[in-house]
Amino acid sequence: MDRNLALNLVRVTEAAALQSARHLGRGDKIKADQAAVDGMRRMFDTLSIDGVVVIGEGEMDEAPMLYIGEQIGKKTKNSIKLDIAVDPLDGTTAVAKGLSNAISVVAVAPRGCLLHAPDMYMNKIAVGPKAAGKVNLDAPIEENLRNVSKALNKDITDITVTMLDRPRHEELISRVRKTGARIKSFQDGDVAAAIATCFEDSGVDIMVGIGGAPEGVLAASALKCMGGEFQGRLYPMNDDEKVRCTEMGIYHIENILTMEDLAKGNEIVFAATGISNGELLKGVVYYENNMAKTYSVVMRAETGTIRFIEAIHRLDKKPEYAK
Repeated sequence: MDRNLALNLVRVTEAAALQSARHLGRGDKIKADQAAVDGMRRMFDTLSIDGVVVIGEGEMDEAPMLYIGEQIGKKTKNSIKLDIAVDPLDGTTAVAKGLSNAISVVAVAPRGCLLHAPDMYMNKIAVGPKAAGKVNLDAPIEENLRNVSKALNKDITDITVTMLDRPRHEELISRVRKTGARIKSFQDGDVAAAIATCFEDSGVDIMVGIGGAPEGVLAASALKCMGGEFQGRLYPMNDDEKVRCTEMGIYHIENILTMEDLAKGNEIVFAATGISNGELLKGVVYYENNMAKTYSVVMRAETGTIRFIEAIHRLDKKPEYAK
């Protein structure tokens, strides 16, 4: 895959972050999300790619832009054919309430390599490179924590588990606490939480729990680039969602989805830009004279390269970012 595409994807997430961050703390998650979608879609229109959205804002009748199946990019006969997974704003509530860890994310891969995941829940587990191969979604949480403890050469009391702060995790939280491990809850946006397991300085060792399935594809794409491990299992809540899985070609809902199921091959590129401050990335900062600074990361599975990018934007030279 053309490595220049990686930098172009950063421009896509930067555009979404710059637009969405203007709504930080203003209490309207719908406007914040729509601003991110608008910014991302406009920048995608400048790329010479033949892309199809497989993870997006919903079906065609649910979203006017970045809907599942939408054609993306300035297609030419020589354009690379890509699957595109997007979450213009991972952490809508975080932005609306002025909280941390909101990011804009994109993952791309050759056509047919990203799972077209239905918009439902997924049970997940994610760890960084040192614990890869040491966890299993079907194993008891106690066993997984012991194995992670051994892999990281840490006492289990020094292991930090992160999960969404939701009532559905009450039993899981109780079991984790009984092992002596620490818990770090987060309110919104589990893509960043999964990625954090791959960075020792984040202080997060393992992510577990039930979150969105589309976000699982994005997280798996990122962890594949970093050498971590992600496993998931779809968690339909009713018969309609089970039918939806079948309609999308997923016939064995009970199976564990590995990274290869979610993001096939090694030609995966992942990019993210911070919207609000977080452990992975700082958020957008606006300066005087209509300038702003963004903090992004871009990764390629093929080479394992991880680049952190700080960019200064002169917004008066970019009419699309006008208030």
